[in-house]
Amino acid sequence: MDHFKQISTFVDVAAQGSLSAAARTEGIAPAMIGRRLDALEHRLGVKLLQRTTRKIALTNEGADFLQDCQRILTDLEDAESAVSERSAKASGHLTISAPAGFGRQHVAPLLPTFLTKHNEVNITLNLNDRVVDLIGEGVDVAIRIATLSDSNLIGVKLADNKRVVVASPIYLKRYGTPKSLDALSKHNCLAISNEGSQRGWTFQHNGKNVTLKVAGNMVCNDGEVLHDWAMSGKGLAWRSMWEVGAAIESGKLVSVLDEYAAPGNDIYAVYAQRRHLPLRVRAFIDFLKISYGKRDYWRKNTMR
Repeated sequence: MDHFKQISTFVDVAAQGSLSAAARTEGIAPAMIGRRLDALEHRLGVKLLQRTTRKIALTNEGADFLQDCQRILTDLEDAESAVSERSAKASGHLTISAPAGFGRQHVAPLLPTFLTKHNEVNITLNLNDRVVDLIGEGVDVAIRIATLSDSNLIGVKLADNKRVVVASPIYLKRYGTPKSLDALSKHNCLAISNEGSQRGWTFQHNGKNVTLKVAGNMVCNDGEVLHDWAMSGKGLAWRSMWEVGAAIESGKLVSVLDEYAAPGNDIYAVYAQRRHLPLRVRAFIDFLKISYGKRDYWRKNTMR
């Protein structure tokens, strides 16, 4: 029990950024928190945190250990929930954030089915392409398509995904198929813009991720518009497989430069670390994971 309490305290301190904040959460003195951390570091024989009067910082060993601890605590919550869910019902308000395009296509259509199964839950869905502050904005769970790096958040992978460069057969017949990243400079690239700045396209080249600035005669801040432009033969577009998978399968779009596709754009549900995850959050995450894991889901539910 002491060992578990030390690990739980370590995770709380890393998440909240200070001993005093973690102490307030538990309703104990900061000195007690410090003693638990000292005991944990002594037992492991390694320094986990660099502590000053103003802030704390994870050591390299601490950062690696934190990931393992988060996984252990999450697995424990899963085990407890699996036992209790048989007699408990999900209820209360659930606030969800998702990227606009993905949310319209792959979150909003599923919510009526989720609510049919969990009729004591009510939902607010916010579609927004910026990275929201889950704690500051009161968001229970956010859908993100990216490599996760925030140690204050727990991420549950929902599905694989990658970004690919696509074009219509008509465009490729007229202008040729690019065979290298250098060839992109000779093509009309349909780029997306975020808050006035054009977003580059990221690839993997020589074992490293590289981001290229592309050029074309049309830029838009809406991915669905870029998809339509690519379908109508206006140029190349860099899109996610969740959006263009069915169009590629049907032959309406063709993926090119596949050997340069960069990893790290999988689909996650993320939530803030907390001691007890509400059943409605866990039920929603499990529902999405099951829905996206169905064999023909992506074939039936991506743009054609």
